[in-house]
Amino acid sequence: MIALPKMMNDLNRDTTMNKFMLLLTSVSLATSVYAENNVPLSLKVYNADSNSFHVNSTLVYGDSEAAVIDAGFSKADALRIAANVLDSGKELTTIFISQADPDYYFGAETLKKLFPEAKIIATPAVKKVIEEKMAKKIAYWGPKMGDNAPNNLVTPSAYQKLSFTVDGHAIEIKGTTGLLAHRPYLWIPSQQAIVGDIAVFGDLHVWTADVQGEAQWNAWLQQLAEMKKLSPKIVVPGHMKKDTKLDAGNLDYTSTYLTTFDKVKKNSPDSKMLINKMNTLYPNAQFPLSLNIGAKVHKGEMKW
Repeated sequence: MIALPKMMNDLNRDTTMNKFMLLLTSVSLATSVYAENNVPLSLKVYNADSNSFHVNSTLVYGDSEAAVIDAGFSKADALRIAANVLDSGKELTTIFISQADPDYYFGAETLKKLFPEAKIIATPAVKKVIEEKMAKKIAYWGPKMGDNAPNNLVTPSAYQKLSFTVDGHAIEIKGTTGLLAHRPYLWIPSQQAIVGDIAVFGDLHVWTADVQGEAQWNAWLQQLAEMKKLSPKIVVPGHMKKDTKLDAGNLDYTSTYLTTFDKVKKNSPDSKMLINKMNTLYPNAQFPLSLNIGAKVHKGEMKW
């Protein structure tokens, strides 16, 4: 028979060991959860409505710093983007303009007034196209936008490097060479995220009017293929329908749309048939203006 004191000692020892193992398990679980949530940078996307062509602006922020990727179209868009910055409580150090279209840079004036210390930058190719088209763009859009239009357009500085940082974490600038050098995109390695590119659309009719000719069209498809090779977990389209999932499916969507558009275009005698066929194939896609203009341009019925 086991002596009672010895039995009690054994029970106490087992109980203590069980508590210790439970504590280790708890610590292990807590560390696992912390590791999953301890991402160096966070993203917050502002998705404008149809009045601003469903364009996106992304806030990238770390412990103390933030960057805005694309400044929005209207003053109202820029103010909503600014609200995201203020809500983050971080210092806005960089405003990166990824594309030369007005819906990507018109809002820079408003952001500059609110965050005067932030640097507004773009690649040399993007800056060049902005400067070439800026006067015509504001002459066209200014009267249409009224008080929502910028008063004094801000031109980004030409940024020569291929990366910048937020709290020491790299944001890489890709797609800066070739036929579409004026349509770069950003790659955030720590997040495995692609951000800021007019080449990618989410559940909308893709804007095709700016890319004409087989060489540019193939370069666009190639860029999408290069993006896919990065194996991104997050893909923020340049334009998207509200609540579009921010994943690599947007690359497949855009690539398939372009391939389909090209095939339908070759089998359509005019833009009317092209538009009807694409609407049938993509009944839930928004942004009809994109399809209407793109179809007319690609069928030679409109100059762009």
